[in-house]
Amino acid sequence: MKVCPEGLYVEPGGFYVDPVRPVERAVITHGHSDHARPGHANVLATSGTLAIMRQRLGEGAGGAQQALEYGEAIRIGDVTVRLAPAGHVLGSAQVVLEYNGSRVVVSGDYKRTFDRTCAPFEPVPCDVFITEATFGLPVFRHPPDLGEVRKLIHSLEIFPERSHVVGVYALGKCQRLITLLRAAGYDRPIYLHGALEPICKLYEGFGIALGELRPATVAVKEELKGALVMAPPGAVADRWARRLTDPVVAMASGWMRVRQRARQRGVELPLVISDHADWDELTQTLEDVGAPEVWVTHGREEALVHHATQRGIRARALALVGFEEEGA
Repeated sequence: MKVCPEGLYVEPGGFYVDPVRPVERAVITHGHSDHARPGHANVLATSGTLAIMRQRLGEGAGGAQQALEYGEAIRIGDVTVRLAPAGHVLGSAQVVLEYNGSRVVVSGDYKRTFDRTCAPFEPVPCDVFITEATFGLPVFRHPPDLGEVRKLIHSLEIFPERSHVVGVYALGKCQRLITLLRAAGYDRPIYLHGALEPICKLYEGFGIALGELRPATVAVKEELKGALVMAPPGAVADRWARRLTDPVVAMASGWMRVRQRARQRGVELPLVISDHADWDELTQTLEDVGAPEVWVTHGREEALVHHATQRGIRARALALVGFEEEGA
C-alpha cells in the first residue's frame, strides 16, 4: 500500500480507498463528501453508502457501482476485500484487506458510542491498522450523549417562548440527534431546514424511525415559536432564520468541547455530540485490534502516534490530504 496524490493505493488490487481525485476503481468507506468524491469509474461500498452517494452526487456517484454488505468478501486482483461496520453513519464501513497471509484494516471515520442509526463498530484483529484521529488529543473526551440531549430538552422547557435552532451536519449528525431526542422522550414535531430533508427521507427508507418532521423554511413565524429547528451549521444565520423567535442557537459537534469555537460561531448552547471516536475510544481501539503496526491518516496524528509508540506499537503518520469533519 502506498500514498499517492489520489489517495491511499492498494497496489496488488489496483484500487484506491477513499481517493480524493477521480480514479478507475475506488472502495469508499462512507458517504461524507471528504471521503466519497465524484467521478470514479468503478465504486465499491455498502448499499447504504451507495444510496447516499447517489442522493448527493447524482451521476457523479460512479460509472459502475457494486454493493458489498458487511461480512461479504470479494476478490479484487490479488486482494480479498470485505467491509466491517464502522459505527460512524449509515452504511459506514472499515475496509478489511487480506493479501499473502497479512491483514490490513482501513478504519475510515468511526466511533464506538452506541448509535441507533447505524451498525456498531466491529474491532477486527489485524497486522496493520490505519486509523483516523480527528479527535486524537487527550483533551477530547466526549461526554455521554444522553446528557447533552437532556441539556437541549431542558432549555426548551425553561425557554418555551424561544425557538431553538441546532446546527447539525446533514448526513449522520442530524439523524442521530433526532433519534437521541426521541429516545429521551421528546415527541413533538422537529422542524428541518430543506437541506436536511433528503437524507432524513433516505434514512427512513432504510427503516430508521425519526418521528414527525416538518419543513422549517416554509413554516410561519408563530408555528416556530418554542419549536426545535435543525439546520446545517452554515445556514443557522441565513435569511430564513429571521422568522425564528429570539432563537437559542445550539450546535451539535465534538468541536463544541473547544469553547472558543462555540463563541466564534455565536453558539449559546454547545452540545458535545460527535460521530468520531474520542481519545479514549481511539486508544481502546488500538488495544482491541492488537495490530503491531498503526498508520494514522488524518486529524491529530502526532499524539496518537506517540501513544502507540510508547506501547511498543510501530506507528507513523500518513500524509493524506483532503479529509476533515464534514461542514468544518
